[in-house]
Amino acid sequence: MNNEKTKSIVTRLLSAAGIAVNGNNPWDIHVYNEDFYSRALYQGSLGLGESYMEGYWDCLRLDEFFYKILRSNLDKSVRKSLRLKMDILLARVFNFQRPARATRNGQRHYDAGNDLFQNMLDKRLTYTCAFWDNATTLDEAQENKLDLSCRKLQLKPGMHVLDIGCGWGSFAKFAAEKYGVTVTGVTISKEQVALGQQLCAGLPVTLRLQDYRQLNEKFDAIVSLGMFEHVGPHNYSEYMKVAARCLKDNGLFLLHTIGGNETSAFTDQWLNKYIFPGAVIPTIRQIGQAIEGIFVMEHWENFSVNYDKTLMAWYENITANWDKLKSRYDQTFFRIWKYYLLSCAASFRARHSQLWQIVLSKNGVPGGYHVAASRENSPLTYANTIKP
Repeated sequence: MNNEKTKSIVTRLLSAAGIAVNGNNPWDIHVYNEDFYSRALYQGSLGLGESYMEGYWDCLRLDEFFYKILRSNLDKSVRKSLRLKMDILLARVFNFQRPARATRNGQRHYDAGNDLFQNMLDKRLTYTCAFWDNATTLDEAQENKLDLSCRKLQLKPGMHVLDIGCGWGSFAKFAAEKYGVTVTGVTISKEQVALGQQLCAGLPVTLRLQDYRQLNEKFDAIVSLGMFEHVGPHNYSEYMKVAARCLKDNGLFLLHTIGGNETSAFTDQWLNKYIFPGAVIPTIRQIGQAIEGIFVMEHWENFSVNYDKTLMAWYENITANWDKLKSRYDQTFFRIWKYYLLSCAASFRARHSQLWQIVLSKNGVPGGYHVAASRENSPLTYANTIKP
């Protein structure tokens, strides 16, 4: 197909989503290299993202550009490339999240550099969706999320809590300070463990460099915030069995995960290559099948629109702090990170992606499950909290 024909097709597709080429709206794109059209048409999301990285095109409001594409279902109009079909086939056959590969996948993203995340995230380094009700800042919204998570787990002083995928220890530190519990966290990121141990110094918190499949000890409660996306469909059942063997019979397990509307064996090609290698977004059906016969589902909430606001806050932070980072990270890296944050924000805004918090028990909570309305209604009050 010649260049003019390709250009005509891409322009027409974008127009159907309300996006103009070289238009005046903030969501319109400006094309600087005509090869953009063939890259976008024949290579799909990978070609679209890589051509952006290479400066073939730009857009003032990438988040709105992607929102319009997703709300119009334009992504489904472009036929899948042969390469993508092969990737999907391989993902269905092979386990891309087996222990050795899972470690490499995780380290590629989470070991990118602590300075990057310190300049992007809240003061506690919470790399998961914040809850924005009654919050005006990212710090407040993340503390809302951490507090709600503790209340959903019905934490009491003296409990021992397992944090699967603990990051830099934000939940562990908060729960130890505010709810008087001991926390053991596991992650596969060396950088997270190193900094997290410093941040949690002096508290009853232990952070370990360990794959979740190696866990075999009992805890009063288990939390996993934003880690299940890296588990992979081949391992969902094993993950739930590990959580069950580590949870005491009367304990609660809080699973906080991004969720998808349609089951897929593979994630977006560009995100898989440049941001989250091997990550797969689970669906309700997949989670339901994984917990069947192992856990009782006590509570399920969707906070998806909160992730839009969280990602936009991270983007604003990294943009505001770019002068502190640009000596170590080049302009291509900045374009990658911008594309990642804004395209993901659009996915939640368009309701293509969800954010779920799911409370599970092993035997069903006698008399039914409930969430404390506030920390004052929880077993540990502000007056009894451990000071940082």
